Amino acid sequence: MSKKKNILVITSWSYNDALIQTYTLPYLNIIANILPNDTKIFLTTLEKNKQPINNNHPKIKNILIDYYPLSFKGLMMWLGLIFKLLRIIKKEKIDTIHCWCTPAGMIGYILSILTGKPLIIDSFEPHAETMVENGVWKKNGFAYRLLFYFEKQLTKRAKYLIATTEGMKSYTKKKYDFQGNNIFVKPACVNLNLFSEKNIKIQVLLDELKLQNKIVGVYAGKFGGIYLEHEVFEFFKVAENYWGDKFRALILSAHSKEEIENYALKSGVNPTIIVHKFVAHHEIPNYIGLGDFGITPVKPIPTKRYCTPIKDGEYWALGLPVVITKGISDDSDIIKKYKIGSVLEELNEKNYLKAIQEIDVLLKNNTRMELYNKIRPIAEKYRNFDIAEKVYKEIYGK
Repeated sequence: MSKKKNILVITSWSYNDALIQTYTLPYLNIIANILPNDTKIFLTTLEKNKQPINNNHPKIKNILIDYYPLSFKGLMMWLGLIFKLLRIIKKEKIDTIHCWCTPAGMIGYILSILTGKPLIIDSFEPHAETMVENGVWKKNGFAYRLLFYFEKQLTKRAKYLIATTEGMKSYTKKKYDFQGNNIFVKPACVNLNLFSEKNIKIQVLLDELKLQNKIVGVYAGKFGGIYLEHEVFEFFKVAENYWGDKFRALILSAHSKEEIENYALKSGVNPTIIVHKFVAHHEIPNYIGLGDFGITPVKPIPTKRYCTPIKDGEYWALGLPVVITKGISDDSDIIKKYKIGSVLEELNEKNYLKAIQEIDVLLKNNTRMELYNKIRPIAEKYRNFDIAEKVYKEIYGK
C-alpha cells in the first residue's frame, strides 16, 4: 500500500467554474482513490463572487482565496496566497505540490523552491505564447516574458509534467530546451457514464425547446478569448441558408441574451433559429444530447495544437459528429481520420458550406443511434478516464 501523502493542489479558477468541476475534480477523485484513506488533498481556488460551494468529498479540503484582478490588491492577493500556502504546507505536512496549468504553476514553483517539496505540473500546455497568438499580450511585454520564463523553469523544476497532447513533448524540447523524459500525456477525459446513450434526445427537453424534428447544431461554451466569435454566427447563417427553418443553433452559454442577440444581428442570423440557455454542470449531458452535431470553435492558432478541448470528448461520448477548426489538439486529425465530422480549413463561407454538406451527408446516411455507435468508441479510445488513472498510478501509486 502507498504511504500517506498529503497533496496541495493549486489552480487559478473558482470552485464552481467548469474547469474545476469537469477538468480538475474528476482527476482529484482518481488520485484520492489511489492514495491511502488518511490522505488529504488541499484544493486552492480563487473565488470571484463568493458563491456557495458543495464539496462532500472526505479527502478533499478547500482553500478558498478571494480573487482580485491585476492591481495593487491583486499583487497583495498573490503575496498573501504564497504566505498562506507556506503555512499550510508546514501545518498539514504537505508532501507534494500539484498545479493545474502554468499560471498556477508559477506559484507552485516558488513554493517548491522555498520548501523543497516536489512539484507536479498538470495540464501542461503553452499559455504565454497562446496569449500572444490571441492578441491579448505582446511578445515583448512583461506578462509574456514573465510567464514564458516560468514555463521554462517549470520544465527544469517539476518532478513530473503531465501534458495534454503527444505533440507537447517536442514543443517542450524546442521551446524550453527540455531534455528530460519525466513527461506524461493525459487528454481532457470524459465521464463515459455521465455522457451516454441515456442522454440522447430527451423528449421533454425537445418539447420544451421546440427542437423536435429539427437539425440541431450544439455549442457549449463561450465566445471570445481562445474561441471564435462572429465566425460562429456566420457559420450559423450558412447553416440557416442551407437547411432553412429545419436548423436550430443550440447555444449553452453564460453569455447574456443581449450578447447572443447582437452576435446574431451582426451576422444576419434569424433570431428564431437561436436557442440560448445557461444550464448547470450536471444538466449539460442532457442538453448536449439534444444535438445532431457539435461545434468546437477554438481559434486555429499554432499553440492550440498542444491543447485539449474538453467538449470534443463530451460530444463524442454522446455520438455527435463535430465541426472543428484546423490544427486543434489531436482532435482535428482524429475527426478527419475517422470521418466523424468536418474540419474547417479556412474561416469563410465556402468552407462553412463544405462542412455543413459533410455533416448533412452523415445525418442522411445514419440514424442518430447509428452515429452514436460509430462515434462513441472514439471517446472510449481517446478520452477514457482509464488513461488518466494509468498516469496518476505511475506518479502516486509508488
